[in-house]
Amino acid sequence: MKYLPKLCSGEHIGALAMSEAEAGSNVVAMKIKADKDGDHYVLNGTKFWITNGPDADVLVVYAKTDTKAAKEHRGITAFVVEKNTPGFKIAQKLNKLGMRGSPTGELVFEDCRVPAENILGELNKGIYVLYSGLNLERVVLSGGPLGIMQACCDTAFEYVHNRKQFKQPIGTFQLMQGKIAEMYTMLSSSRSYVYAVARACDNGNYDKKDCVGALLYSSECVVKVASEAVQCLGGNGYINDYPTGRYLRDAKLYEIGAGTQEIRKLVIGRELNTMYMQK
Repeated sequence: MKYLPKLCSGEHIGALAMSEAEAGSNVVAMKIKADKDGDHYVLNGTKFWITNGPDADVLVVYAKTDTKAAKEHRGITAFVVEKNTPGFKIAQKLNKLGMRGSPTGELVFEDCRVPAENILGELNKGIYVLYSGLNLERVVLSGGPLGIMQACCDTAFEYVHNRKQFKQPIGTFQLMQGKIAEMYTMLSSSRSYVYAVARACDNGNYDKKDCVGALLYSSECVVKVASEAVQCLGGNGYINDYPTGRYLRDAKLYEIGAGTQEIRKLVIGRELNTMYMQK
Protein backbone atom coordinates (compact mmCIF):
# COMPACT_ATOMS: atom_id res chain seq x y z
CA MET A 1 0.00 0.00 0.00
CA LYS A 2 3.03 2.29 0.06
CA TYR A 3 2.92 2.92 -3.69
CA LEU A 4 -0.59 2.07 -4.88
CA PRO A 5 -2.55 5.10 -3.59
CA LYS A 6 -0.45 7.65 -5.49
CA LEU A 7 -0.32 5.44 -8.58
CA CYS A 8 -4.09 5.03 -8.56
CA SER A 9 -4.70 8.75 -8.02
CA GLY A 10 -2.35 9.69 -10.85
CA GLU A 11 -0.05 11.65 -8.57
CA HIS A 12 2.71 9.19 -9.42
CA ILE A 13 3.50 7.46 -12.72
CA GLY A 14 4.46 3.80 -12.83
CA ALA A 15 6.44 1.73 -15.32
CA LEU A 16 7.10 -1.94 -15.99
CA ALA A 17 10.76 -2.64 -16.78
CA MET A 18 10.86 -6.05 -18.37
CA SER A 19 12.22 -5.95 -21.94
CA GLU A 20 15.86 -5.52 -22.92
CA ALA A 21 17.58 -4.80 -26.22
CA GLU A 22 18.34 -8.51 -26.65
CA ALA A 23 15.34 -9.86 -24.73
CA GLY A 24 12.05 -8.81 -26.27
CA SER A 25 9.73 -11.68 -27.16
CA ASN A 26 12.06 -14.05 -25.28
CA VAL A 27 11.97 -11.94 -22.15
CA VAL A 28 13.29 -14.67 -19.84
CA ALA A 29 16.63 -14.32 -21.64
CA MET A 30 17.18 -11.00 -19.83
CA LYS A 31 20.75 -10.21 -18.78
CA ILE A 32 20.24 -7.70 -15.96
CA LYS A 33 21.45 -9.18 -12.67
CA ALA A 34 20.56 -8.55 -9.04
CA ASP A 35 23.21 -9.77 -6.56
CA LYS A 36 22.43 -10.03 -2.86
CA ASP A 37 24.49 -7.78 -0.59
CA GLY A 38 23.30 -7.91 3.01
CA ASP A 39 19.75 -6.64 3.19
CA HIS A 40 19.94 -5.17 -0.33
CA TYR A 41 20.15 -6.41 -3.91
CA VAL A 42 22.54 -4.70 -6.31
CA LEU A 43 21.16 -4.37 -9.84
CA ASN A 44 23.41 -4.07 -12.90
CA GLY A 45 22.18 -3.99 -16.48
CA THR A 46 19.84 -2.17 -18.84
CA LYS A 47 16.21 -2.21 -19.89
CA PHE A 48 14.86 -1.08 -23.26
CA TRP A 49 11.53 -0.01 -24.81
CA ILE A 50 10.18 0.88 -21.36
CA THR A 51 6.85 2.72 -21.57
CA ASN A 52 6.71 5.63 -19.09
CA GLY A 53 10.34 4.89 -18.23
CA PRO A 54 11.57 8.49 -18.63
CA ASP A 55 8.81 9.89 -16.40
CA ALA A 56 8.14 7.09 -13.91
CA ASP A 57 8.20 7.73 -10.17
CA VAL A 58 8.23 4.03 -9.36
CA LEU A 59 9.02 0.98 -11.48
CA VAL A 60 8.62 -2.77 -11.30
CA VAL A 61 11.96 -4.12 -12.52
CA TYR A 62 12.58 -7.76 -13.41
CA ALA A 63 16.13 -9.05 -12.88
CA LYS A 64 18.04 -12.34 -12.70
CA THR A 65 18.74 -13.34 -9.10
CA ASP A 66 19.78 -16.89 -9.93
CA THR A 67 21.74 -17.20 -13.17
CA LYS A 68 22.27 -20.93 -12.59
CA ALA A 69 18.59 -21.85 -12.34
CA ALA A 70 17.71 -25.05 -14.21
CA LYS A 71 15.12 -23.13 -16.22
CA GLU A 72 15.62 -19.48 -17.19
CA HIS A 73 12.29 -18.27 -15.83
CA ARG A 74 12.95 -19.69 -12.37
CA GLY A 75 15.79 -17.30 -11.59
CA ILE A 76 13.92 -14.03 -12.13
CA THR A 77 12.78 -11.72 -9.33
CA ALA A 78 10.56 -8.62 -9.46
CA PHE A 79 11.71 -5.50 -7.60
CA VAL A 80 10.01 -2.20 -6.85
CA VAL A 81 12.49 0.59 -7.66
CA GLU A 82 11.96 4.30 -6.98
CA LYS A 83 13.25 6.85 -9.48
CA ASN A 84 15.61 8.52 -7.02
CA THR A 85 17.40 5.27 -6.13
CA PRO A 86 21.19 5.78 -6.49
CA GLY A 87 22.58 3.92 -9.49
CA PHE A 88 19.39 4.20 -11.54
CA LYS A 89 19.22 6.58 -14.50
CA ILE A 90 17.47 7.21 -17.81
CA ALA A 91 19.89 6.65 -20.69
CA GLN A 92 17.75 7.98 -23.52
CA LYS A 93 14.21 8.82 -24.50
CA LEU A 94 13.40 6.89 -27.67
CA ASN A 95 12.21 8.70 -30.80
CA LYS A 96 9.26 6.60 -31.95
CA LEU A 97 7.28 6.35 -35.19
CA GLY A 98 3.99 6.84 -33.36
CA MET A 99 2.45 7.01 -29.88
CA ARG A 100 4.68 10.01 -29.34
CA GLY A 101 2.65 11.20 -26.38
CA SER A 102 3.72 8.07 -24.51
CA PRO A 103 7.35 8.41 -23.35
CA THR A 104 9.48 5.34 -23.96
CA GLY A 105 13.08 4.98 -22.88
CA GLU A 106 16.19 3.01 -22.05
CA LEU A 107 16.97 2.49 -18.37
CA VAL A 108 20.39 1.88 -16.87
CA PHE A 109 21.17 0.26 -13.53
CA GLU A 110 24.76 0.63 -12.29
CA ASP A 111 25.31 -0.78 -8.81
CA CYS A 112 21.73 0.20 -8.03
CA ARG A 113 21.02 -0.85 -4.44
CA VAL A 114 17.44 -1.92 -3.82
CA PRO A 115 16.23 -3.01 -0.35
CA ALA A 116 15.36 -6.71 -0.12
CA GLU A 117 11.98 -5.64 1.28
CA ASN A 118 11.21 -4.21 -2.17
CA ILE A 119 10.96 -7.68 -3.68
CA LEU A 120 7.53 -8.09 -5.25
CA GLY A 121 6.25 -11.59 -4.67
CA GLU A 122 8.82 -14.28 -3.93
CA LEU A 123 12.54 -14.50 -4.62
CA ASN A 124 13.29 -16.20 -7.96
CA LYS A 125 9.57 -16.34 -8.77
CA GLY A 126 9.13 -12.97 -10.42
CA ILE A 127 7.91 -14.57 -13.60
CA TYR A 128 4.72 -15.53 -11.77
CA VAL A 129 4.20 -11.87 -10.85
CA LEU A 130 4.46 -11.10 -14.54
CA TYR A 131 2.11 -13.89 -15.61
CA SER A 132 -0.44 -13.03 -12.90
CA GLY A 133 -1.63 -9.96 -14.77
CA LEU A 134 -0.71 -10.86 -18.33
CA ASN A 135 -4.15 -11.94 -19.54
CA LEU A 136 -5.82 -8.88 -18.04
CA GLU A 137 -3.14 -6.66 -19.59
CA ARG A 138 -3.91 -8.11 -23.01
CA VAL A 139 -7.62 -7.44 -22.65
CA VAL A 140 -7.05 -3.87 -21.48
CA LEU A 141 -4.67 -3.22 -24.37
CA SER A 142 -7.16 -4.63 -26.88
CA GLY A 143 -9.44 -1.68 -26.11
CA GLY A 144 -6.91 0.82 -27.49
CA PRO A 145 -7.41 -0.15 -31.14
CA LEU A 146 -11.15 0.36 -30.74
CA GLY A 147 -10.62 4.04 -29.99
CA ILE A 148 -8.29 4.52 -32.93
CA MET A 149 -10.67 2.71 -35.28
CA GLN A 150 -13.57 4.86 -34.09
CA ALA A 151 -11.52 8.01 -34.71
CA CYS A 152 -10.57 6.73 -38.18
CA CYS A 153 -14.20 6.05 -39.05
CA ASP A 154 -15.39 9.39 -37.68
CA THR A 155 -12.80 11.26 -39.74
CA ALA A 156 -13.03 9.25 -42.96
CA PHE A 157 -16.80 8.83 -43.12
CA GLU A 158 -17.46 12.54 -42.74
CA TYR A 159 -14.76 13.39 -45.26
CA VAL A 160 -15.98 11.06 -48.02
CA HIS A 161 -19.50 12.43 -47.73
CA ASN A 162 -18.34 16.05 -47.94
CA ARG A 163 -15.58 15.68 -50.52
CA LYS A 164 -16.95 15.90 -54.07
CA GLN A 165 -15.40 14.69 -57.30
CA PHE A 166 -17.18 14.21 -60.62
CA LYS A 167 -20.06 16.25 -59.16
CA GLN A 168 -20.90 13.82 -56.35
CA PRO A 169 -19.61 12.88 -52.87
CA ILE A 170 -16.82 10.34 -53.23
CA GLY A 171 -18.49 8.25 -50.53
CA THR A 172 -21.27 7.39 -53.00
CA PHE A 173 -18.90 5.60 -55.38
CA GLN A 174 -19.06 1.82 -55.05
CA LEU A 175 -15.35 1.31 -54.39
CA MET A 176 -15.45 3.89 -51.60
CA GLN A 177 -18.64 2.35 -50.22
CA GLY A 178 -16.76 -0.94 -50.04
CA LYS A 179 -13.96 0.68 -48.04
CA ILE A 180 -16.17 2.33 -45.47
CA ALA A 181 -18.31 -0.81 -45.15
CA GLU A 182 -15.21 -2.87 -44.34
CA MET A 183 -13.93 -0.25 -41.90
CA TYR A 184 -17.25 -0.21 -40.09
CA THR A 185 -17.42 -4.01 -39.98
CA MET A 186 -13.89 -4.38 -38.62
CA LEU A 187 -14.60 -1.85 -35.89
CA SER A 188 -17.90 -3.48 -34.95
CA SER A 189 -16.56 -7.04 -34.92
CA SER A 190 -13.49 -6.03 -32.92
CA ARG A 191 -15.62 -4.20 -30.39
CA SER A 192 -17.92 -7.18 -29.96
CA TYR A 193 -15.00 -9.59 -29.43
CA VAL A 194 -13.15 -7.31 -27.02
CA TYR A 195 -16.28 -6.54 -24.99
CA ALA A 196 -17.24 -10.21 -24.80
CA VAL A 197 -13.79 -11.19 -23.50
CA ALA A 198 -13.75 -8.27 -21.06
CA ARG A 199 -17.18 -9.28 -19.77
CA ALA A 200 -15.95 -12.84 -19.24
CA CYS A 201 -12.93 -11.53 -17.33
CA ASP A 202 -15.21 -9.43 -15.13
CA ASN A 203 -16.96 -12.68 -14.27
CA GLY A 204 -13.66 -14.34 -13.39
CA ASN A 205 -13.30 -16.35 -16.61
CA TYR A 206 -9.81 -15.69 -17.99
CA ASP A 207 -9.40 -17.72 -21.17
CA LYS A 208 -5.84 -17.18 -22.38
CA LYS A 209 -6.55 -17.83 -26.05
CA ASP A 210 -9.38 -15.30 -26.08
CA CYS A 211 -7.47 -12.70 -24.07
CA VAL A 212 -4.69 -12.99 -26.64
CA GLY A 213 -7.15 -13.36 -29.51
CA ALA A 214 -8.97 -10.13 -28.73
CA LEU A 215 -5.68 -8.22 -28.85
CA LEU A 216 -4.50 -10.08 -31.96
CA TYR A 217 -7.69 -9.35 -33.87
CA SER A 218 -8.23 -5.74 -32.81
CA SER A 219 -4.55 -4.96 -33.55
CA GLU A 220 -4.80 -6.49 -37.01
CA CYS A 221 -7.99 -4.59 -37.74
CA VAL A 222 -6.81 -1.21 -36.50
CA VAL A 223 -3.83 -1.16 -38.87
CA LYS A 224 -6.12 -2.02 -41.80
CA VAL A 225 -8.74 0.55 -40.79
CA ALA A 226 -6.16 3.29 -40.25
CA SER A 227 -4.55 2.56 -43.61
CA GLU A 228 -7.93 2.75 -45.31
CA ALA A 229 -8.69 6.02 -43.53
CA VAL A 230 -5.56 7.51 -45.08
CA GLN A 231 -6.66 6.16 -48.47
CA CYS A 232 -10.15 7.63 -48.08
CA LEU A 233 -8.65 11.09 -47.68
CA GLY A 234 -6.30 10.62 -50.62
CA GLY A 235 -3.61 13.32 -50.74
CA ASN A 236 -5.03 14.96 -47.63
CA GLY A 237 -4.61 11.70 -45.75
CA TYR A 238 -0.88 11.87 -46.37
CA ILE A 239 -0.31 15.34 -44.95
CA ASN A 240 -0.25 16.21 -41.28
CA ASP A 241 -3.01 18.80 -41.58
CA TYR A 242 -5.32 15.81 -41.09
CA PRO A 243 -5.07 13.27 -38.24
CA THR A 244 -5.20 10.05 -40.27
CA GLY A 245 -1.42 9.76 -40.59
CA ARG A 246 -1.10 9.88 -36.84
CA TYR A 247 -3.79 7.24 -36.45
CA LEU A 248 -1.83 4.90 -38.72
CA ARG A 249 1.47 5.49 -36.91
CA ASP A 250 -0.18 4.95 -33.55
CA ALA A 251 -2.03 1.85 -34.74
CA LYS A 252 1.13 0.01 -35.76
CA LEU A 253 2.38 -0.18 -32.17
CA TYR A 254 -0.45 -2.56 -31.28
CA GLU A 255 0.99 -5.17 -33.66
CA ILE A 256 4.38 -4.95 -31.93
CA GLY A 257 4.13 -3.91 -28.29
CA ALA A 258 3.24 -6.28 -25.44
CA GLY A 259 4.05 -9.27 -27.64
CA THR A 260 4.14 -9.23 -31.43
CA GLN A 261 1.34 -10.58 -33.61
CA GLU A 262 3.51 -13.59 -34.39
CA ILE A 263 3.98 -14.42 -30.70
CA ARG A 264 0.24 -14.01 -30.10
CA LYS A 265 -0.54 -16.53 -32.83
CA LEU A 266 1.94 -18.96 -31.27
CA VAL A 267 0.26 -18.60 -27.88
CA ILE A 268 -3.20 -19.27 -29.31
CA GLY A 269 -1.91 -22.19 -31.37
CA ARG A 270 -0.27 -23.80 -28.35
CA GLU A 271 -3.43 -23.37 -26.29
CA LEU A 272 -5.41 -25.14 -29.00
CA ASN A 273 -2.75 -27.87 -29.23
CA THR A 274 -3.07 -28.45 -25.50
CA MET A 275 -6.87 -28.64 -25.70
CA TYR A 276 -7.02 -31.17 -28.52
CA MET A 277 -3.96 -33.28 -27.76
CA GLN A 278 -5.32 -34.06 -24.29
CA LYS A 279 -8.45 -35.65 -25.74
